[in-house]
Amino acid sequence: MKFIKVITLIGAVALTGAQLEAQQMVAPASTGQKSLAATMNVYVFPTKGQTPDQQNTDEASCYDWAEKNTGTDPFKLQQQSQAQKQQAQQDAAAASMAGTGAGAVGAVKGAAAGTLIGAIAGDTGAGALYGAAAGLLIGHRRHRMAQEQAEAQVQQSSAQAQQATAQEMSDFKKAFSVCLEAKNYMVKY
Repeated sequence: MKFIKVITLIGAVALTGAQLEAQQMVAPASTGQKSLAATMNVYVFPTKGQTPDQQNTDEASCYDWAEKNTGTDPFKLQQQSQAQKQQAQQDAAAASMAGTGAGAVGAVKGAAAGTLIGAIAGDTGAGALYGAAAGLLIGHRRHRMAQEQAEAQVQQSSAQAQQATAQEMSDFKKAFSVCLEAKNYMVKY
């Protein structure tokens, strides 16, 4: 009786090992590469038992269809977005320089006006000094206002560009999803 139990146990272990080995041979090896949909954060599930190769083919054809119908290529859009960010950084740096020298220009203008007023009052030196001080303050104020205005303009144009890019990507994902759904896939993004 013990002998039969031992034989049964050995057979069960051998059978289980053979099943595991067969499953490992059938299971596709993960290549570590994302599908086309996954690169765009679109989740696709085959509802009619499509193979991974068929899914890749369907995703590629739907990508082409969506690109033609929306006029948007997400990979080019990503490059465009990066270029826009770099341009926004350059524009922000330029905006910080807006109005540079306004204080000096204001001081010169104020000194000239102060000299004229001082000549009328009889003290051109004091008039020039007061005029230069007033001009310097006004010039700094103008510099600050110009800088704030330029920075606000850069932020606004950057936000508009980002919003337009997001809308284009959303439209592409909708078209891509509709195509895949027509090919019997469940799609979420």
